[in-house]
Amino acid sequence: MYQIEPDIRRASMLPGAFYSDPQAFDACRERIFARSWQLIAGAEEYVGLPNEALPFEFMEHFLEEPLLLLRDEKQALHCLSNVCTHRGNILVQHPGRLGRGAIVCGYHGRRFQADGQFVSMPETAGMLDFPCASDHLTRLPVRQWRQFVFTSLEPAIPFEHWVAGLDRKVGFLPVEQFRYAAARSRDYLVRANWALYCDNYLEGFHIPFVHKGLAATLDWSAYRTELFSWGNCQVGAGHGGESVFDLPPDHEDAGQAIAAYYFWLFPNMMFNFYPWGLSVNIVRPLKTDLVRVSFRTYVWREELLGSGAGADVDLVEREDEAVVEQVQRGTCSRFYRAGRYAPGQEKGVHHFHRLLVKALET
Repeated sequence: MYQIEPDIRRASMLPGAFYSDPQAFDACRERIFARSWQLIAGAEEYVGLPNEALPFEFMEHFLEEPLLLLRDEKQALHCLSNVCTHRGNILVQHPGRLGRGAIVCGYHGRRFQADGQFVSMPETAGMLDFPCASDHLTRLPVRQWRQFVFTSLEPAIPFEHWVAGLDRKVGFLPVEQFRYAAARSRDYLVRANWALYCDNYLEGFHIPFVHKGLAATLDWSAYRTELFSWGNCQVGAGHGGESVFDLPPDHEDAGQAIAAYYFWLFPNMMFNFYPWGLSVNIVRPLKTDLVRVSFRTYVWREELLGSGAGADVDLVEREDEAVVEQVQRGTCSRFYRAGRYAPGQEKGVHHFHRLLVKALET
């Protein structure tokens, strides 16, 4: 369908038509997102104790698969289909504790264990070959990195490979101590294709032109992108006078004034680490030209809020929205075909496009 030259020096970007093509959008839904790992937002808030359960959609308004995350009496996490295997009723509608650790359908009383195994149902007399495998709830993989919980409908990437870059760069941080700050978290609606939003995130090329305030906190000459198998990290070096990380002596960036680590994990997840904590950005496609971006803020050192590269993430987001929406309009022009990558500044975009095209082919 699409091709991206492996040699960035010769490569052209995705054609402009990709960002408004309904067929490409639908292909991304099934071939990329249905096989991706997605964060279960709120897991650390609602499923901390035994027998607590959290109903959620895999990707609301895009891949609306009803799922259920729960913790059993032995503290093990399970992710299950939230659809009763009898008549398709939604089993759990609100977060809360399960009575006696069992999932009970409110339609006809079918019961399941916390691991999804069928237990019983009234009025089964006369049924033949019952129960069978299809009477159990479908179990989905559930994985955890620090306090963050993820699942996938049909994972195409081993989870450990997907998150490997995080531990390499920020393994020294006590991420488990970061606390979710609802008042500092919000959603943004951006009138652009989801992939175009990611394109913008994946290069620092635009920072001096679009983000004047952010640019003043960064040492542009030392800004760089490091690639991993299934993601990358933009290393935001500071001048040294502002808020920077206190890196351990054995860290690979030891001795450098690092103001931010901007991680992107394929296809739609961003983990932005600052000395004050973390901003998790989840890019959720809605339409070919509409995306919802959820900013979830986790604070570690509150006294550092308002300083350094992470001083005003809302302003940076607003500036990004404005330029991305302009670019969405421009890619629809009959005169635009496909640009070329700047090898030193857009290798993160090139990496993303290669992963995207490969996933669409398989």
